[in-house]
Amino acid sequence: MSFWRAETDAVLVRVKVQPKARRRGLGGVKAAAGGPRLAIAVAEAPEDGRATRAACEALAEALGIAASGVTLAQGAASREKTLRVAGDPAVLVPKLEALA
Repeated sequence: MSFWRAETDAVLVRVKVQPKARRRGLGGVKAAAGGPRLAIAVAEAPEDGRATRAACEALAEALGIAASGVTLAQGAASREKTLRVAGDPAVLVPKLEALA
Protein backbone atom coordinates (compact mmCIF):
# COMPACT_ATOMS: atom_id res chain seq x y z
CA MET A 1 0.00 0.00 0.00
CA SER A 2 1.31 3.43 -0.92
CA PHE A 3 0.61 6.93 0.39
CA TRP A 4 -0.60 8.04 -3.06
CA ARG A 5 -3.20 6.86 -5.58
CA ALA A 6 -3.19 7.85 -9.24
CA GLU A 7 -6.34 8.99 -11.02
CA THR A 8 -6.78 10.00 -14.67
CA ASP A 9 -5.86 13.66 -14.22
CA ALA A 10 -4.51 13.85 -10.66
CA VAL A 11 -2.89 12.01 -7.79
CA LEU A 12 -4.48 11.66 -4.36
CA VAL A 13 -1.89 11.93 -1.60
CA ARG A 14 -2.56 10.78 1.95
CA VAL A 15 -0.85 13.08 4.44
CA LYS A 16 -0.58 13.65 8.17
CA VAL A 17 -0.29 17.33 9.02
CA GLN A 18 1.51 18.51 12.15
CA PRO A 19 0.33 22.06 12.88
CA LYS A 20 2.28 24.56 15.00
CA ALA A 21 5.56 22.77 14.29
CA ARG A 22 8.90 24.36 15.08
CA ARG A 23 10.47 22.94 11.94
CA ARG A 24 8.43 23.19 8.77
CA GLY A 25 8.70 20.78 5.88
CA LEU A 26 8.08 17.27 4.69
CA GLY A 27 9.09 14.45 7.01
CA GLY A 28 8.95 11.39 4.81
CA VAL A 29 6.41 8.59 4.91
CA LYS A 30 5.07 7.52 8.32
CA ALA A 31 3.03 4.47 9.24
CA ALA A 32 -0.55 5.13 10.34
CA ALA A 33 -3.53 2.99 11.25
CA GLY A 34 -5.14 3.55 7.85
CA GLY A 35 -1.94 3.03 5.88
CA PRO A 36 1.19 5.06 5.18
CA ARG A 37 1.00 8.84 5.01
CA LEU A 38 3.36 11.61 3.98
CA ALA A 39 4.20 13.75 7.04
CA ILE A 40 3.97 17.52 6.57
CA ALA A 41 4.90 19.90 9.38
CA VAL A 42 3.58 23.46 9.19
CA ALA A 43 3.95 26.45 11.52
CA GLU A 44 0.34 27.56 11.16
CA ALA A 45 -2.31 26.77 13.77
CA PRO A 46 -5.20 24.45 12.89
CA GLU A 47 -7.70 27.31 12.83
CA ASP A 48 -9.88 28.36 9.91
CA GLY A 49 -8.08 25.94 7.59
CA ARG A 50 -4.73 27.71 7.85
CA ALA A 51 -2.75 24.52 8.55
CA THR A 52 -4.46 22.76 5.65
CA ARG A 53 -3.64 25.59 3.24
CA ALA A 54 -0.05 25.62 4.46
CA ALA A 55 0.21 21.84 3.94
CA CYS A 56 -1.12 22.23 0.38
CA GLU A 57 1.43 24.96 -0.30
CA ALA A 58 4.28 22.89 1.17
CA LEU A 59 3.42 19.87 -0.98
CA ALA A 60 3.06 22.04 -4.10
CA GLU A 61 6.46 23.61 -3.45
CA ALA A 62 8.09 20.22 -2.92
CA LEU A 63 6.62 18.97 -6.21
CA GLY A 64 7.52 22.13 -8.11
CA ILE A 65 3.97 22.98 -9.13
CA ALA A 66 1.68 25.96 -8.55
CA ALA A 67 0.04 26.17 -5.13
CA SER A 68 -3.38 26.14 -6.81
CA GLY A 69 -2.61 22.63 -8.10
CA VAL A 70 -2.98 21.08 -4.63
CA THR A 71 -6.39 21.07 -2.95
CA LEU A 72 -8.05 19.32 -0.02
CA ALA A 73 -9.99 16.22 -1.04
CA GLN A 74 -10.85 14.83 2.39
CA GLY A 75 -10.25 15.46 6.09
CA ALA A 76 -10.82 19.17 6.68
CA ALA A 77 -11.05 18.82 10.46
CA SER A 78 -8.51 16.02 10.85
CA ARG A 79 -4.74 15.87 10.93
CA GLU A 80 -4.94 12.93 8.52
CA LYS A 81 -5.99 14.34 5.17
CA THR A 82 -6.13 13.45 1.51
CA LEU A 83 -4.79 16.11 -0.84
CA ARG A 84 -5.53 16.16 -4.57
CA VAL A 85 -2.59 17.09 -6.76
CA ALA A 86 -3.76 18.07 -10.23
CA GLY A 87 -1.61 17.02 -13.16
CA ASP A 88 -0.30 14.08 -15.12
CA PRO A 89 0.24 11.08 -12.81
CA ALA A 90 3.15 9.89 -14.98
CA VAL A 91 5.00 13.10 -14.07
CA LEU A 92 3.81 13.44 -10.46
CA VAL A 93 4.35 9.87 -9.19
CA PRO A 94 8.16 9.86 -9.57
CA LYS A 95 8.31 13.21 -7.75
CA LEU A 96 6.13 11.82 -4.94
CA GLU A 97 8.27 8.69 -4.64
CA ALA A 98 11.34 10.90 -4.28
CA LEU A 99 9.72 12.62 -1.28
CA ALA A 100 9.31 9.32 0.54
